[in-house]
Amino acid sequence: MCGRYVSTRGPEELARHFGVSRWNPEQTLEPSWNVAPTDGVWAVLERPPRGERATAAARRELRVLRWGLVPSWAKDVSTGARLINARVETVHEKPAFRRAFAARRCLLPADGFYEWQPAGTGGGRTRKQPYFIHPHDGTVMALAGLYEYWRDPSVKDDDDPAAWLTTCTVITTDATDATGRIHPRMPLALAPERYDAWLDPGRRDPGGLRELLAPPADGQLDVRPVSPAVNDVRNNGPDLLARVSP
Repeated sequence: MCGRYVSTRGPEELARHFGVSRWNPEQTLEPSWNVAPTDGVWAVLERPPRGERATAAARRELRVLRWGLVPSWAKDVSTGARLINARVETVHEKPAFRRAFAARRCLLPADGFYEWQPAGTGGGRTRKQPYFIHPHDGTVMALAGLYEYWRDPSVKDDDDPAAWLTTCTVITTDATDATGRIHPRMPLALAPERYDAWLDPGRRDPGGLRELLAPPADGQLDVRPVSPAVNDVRNNGPDLLARVSP
């Protein structure tokens, strides 16, 4: 499971790294060392320009989406709180994800992510030690994700921006590398050479798409114990990444 991650890079840096051709400067996000479900997050995606035919050339965009995928058929947005992750083993067939997997794939930039490991008991409760997991070379992680549009029935005008909510989910896989010692699952990050194929909305073959979702090679990630302060979504700042004694 991926329930928290870190995203501190600005839109200009992300646009350069991912070769983005369109970013609306009015869309902004503050750096976050404690990204939580239902937060706004940066996402890289490709789609034809709005108002043009679906056959028009797709354009790579950097957009702010809401973390927690709300399927188009959902009755309300609360569904998204339960759909922050999609398992790579079943993402192509689950009703909540299969349509997005076929046509609406994205990359979610991250500096790293958090996982928790049981670390004894105290006061009758199991204590969990949080760990920050990140690329050893400090490069940006491109978490494989899906996005979806949800139409708010309470807004009458389709052209009203409030009528549409765009949400996303993170694809997870079996943990490899040092992460496997902490937690059995981890977000699936894609290598740069797979960005284009993953984002291409013209690719629809489930088998070919699933081949892109291979777990990363061992030796790419570093792990360090951090303060339980990250457990509280109200806490946010670079101090959350400081190493502590586990």
